[in-house]
Amino acid sequence: MKVYTLTCPDCGTVVAANELESNRVQKCPGLDCENVLRFEDLPEEAQEHVLSHAEKYDI
Repeated sequence: MKVYTLTCPDCGTVVAANELESNRVQKCPGLDCENVLRFEDLPEEAQEHVLSHAEKYDI
């Protein structure tokens, strides 16, 4: 299993790719951060891997 993450460019909070996949668009969970993170912000390789192995990333 690979771990893919996205780092918020505004505050540095790290969000798991599978969390982004399940929500697609979400407000950054960082304290006082209003940035919006999107599944599409992940590299294409990460998106494809998470989508094709969704059962491994179920939380």
